Amino acid sequence: MPAEDTYAGGLRKVARVVLLDPENRVLLLHGHEPDDPADDWWFTPGGGLEGAETREEAALRELVEETGITEVDLGPVLWRRRCSFPFAGRRWDQDEWYYLARTTQTATAALGLTELERRSVSGARWWTCRELEQAHETVYPTRLAGLLRTLLDEGPPATPVTLDTEIV
Repeated sequence: MPAEDTYAGGLRKVARVVLLDPENRVLLLHGHEPDDPADDWWFTPGGGLEGAETREEAALRELVEETGITEVDLGPVLWRRRCSFPFAGRRWDQDEWYYLARTTQTATAALGLTELERRSVSGARWWTCRELEQAHETVYPTRLAGLLRTLLDEGPPATPVTLDTEIV
C-alpha cells in the first residue's frame, strides 16, 4: 500500500512479497479505496522504499508493518512489473519487484500501518492456488493465480520475469 506522506509523484520504487506458508498458501491483503469500501481488491504485502533502504530491506520492513510476520526466509526476485493506478485521489506510478519469501508464522497483526493504510486495508488472508484460480475478486497483479501455479510447479525463475505493465 502506498504511504501517503512519502510519495510525491514520479516512478515509485516498490518491494512486494509473495509470502508462502508451509502449505504453499500465499498471503494477500484486502484493500479498498479509503472512502469507498465497495471498491476493493486483494494484493501482496509490500510498499515503497524509504530513504536509502534496499528493496530487500523495504520488503522485510513492509511485511512486518503490514502483517506482523517477522520469521521470514526472503528469497529471490520472482517478477518485476510497472503499474499505474488511481488510489486515494491521486495516480501512483510504480516499479514493483516481487520477492519470494517463506514463513511458518501464519498469524497476522497489522500493527505498523500508516494512517492511509488504516483507512484502506481491511484484513489479510492466506489463499491456496486453487482458491486464487477460482476467485471472482480483483487480485493484483492480475495474473497472480497463474504466476503462483507456475512458481509452485517449476520453482523460482532463474532470472526475474518482467510482467506486462498494468495501467488501471
